[in-house]
Amino acid sequence: MNNLSKNIKHLRGLKKLTQESLAEELSVTRSRISSYEENRSSPTIDFLIDFSAYFRIPIDIIIKNDLTKAKDVSFIEVGNKRVLFPITVDHDNENLIEIIPSKASAGYLLGYDDPEYIEQLEKIKLPFLPTGKHRAFPIKGDSMLPMKDGSYVVAEFVEDIKNAKSGYSYIVVTKDDGMTYKRLDNLIEEKQSFLLKPDNSSYQAYEVPVTEVLELWKFTCSINTQEYEEHELKLSSIIHMFNGLGVELEALKKSLV
Repeated sequence: MNNLSKNIKHLRGLKKLTQESLAEELSVTRSRISSYEENRSSPTIDFLIDFSAYFRIPIDIIIKNDLTKAKDVSFIEVGNKRVLFPITVDHDNENLIEIIPSKASAGYLLGYDDPEYIEQLEKIKLPFLPTGKHRAFPIKGDSMLPMKDGSYVVAEFVEDIKNAKSGYSYIVVTKDDGMTYKRLDNLIEEKQSFLLKPDNSSYQAYEVPVTEVLELWKFTCSINTQEYEEHELKLSSIIHMFNGLGVELEALKKSLV
């Protein structure tokens, strides 16, 4: 029960509540809150139910997990239930990001909302990342050339998928296809879907209903695990040039309307 006493105190602190104010919220005495936090007695089932409902965190997570790793109220709602994605920090209070292993990436669909699965993932520190919840995902195949097979995309979690921006790259986790990395067009207003477009023209774009999307992560940076060949760098430059030209033509079209 050691985690439980620490979690009660920590969650109260994240909400900036005194023992007195939390006691009032849960209709118990301040001495009960103090007793639970100091591990002098075990919380009753009724208290755990009320505490869980107040913080909107499942009871089993409060009991089994060390929530003191979260430095803010970083409990993110996915679908219609609350799951735990704490922004973890190291001993120097630097943010850490989880790495999804390439060989086990297929299992992400089963474990993405399991705090124990996420907690056991390897973690690294990338001090240059902007604020937000980030994770590193492995890239497979060549549909997003010049992004090479075996590279990793570091991406930021998107809390509200309606805010996805057209023309940007995302890691998309869906019920049927699992994890994929594609450029996205937001068609929610017109079709309640996303159009996922590979950068490699050899592959076809396809639509995904937003109801199928479990998670969305916006590209922040990439980590290449292989050196680029000279011809690949030329290809990258050409693609960058045409993408830039497309943006300029789009802007020109809007100015003429």
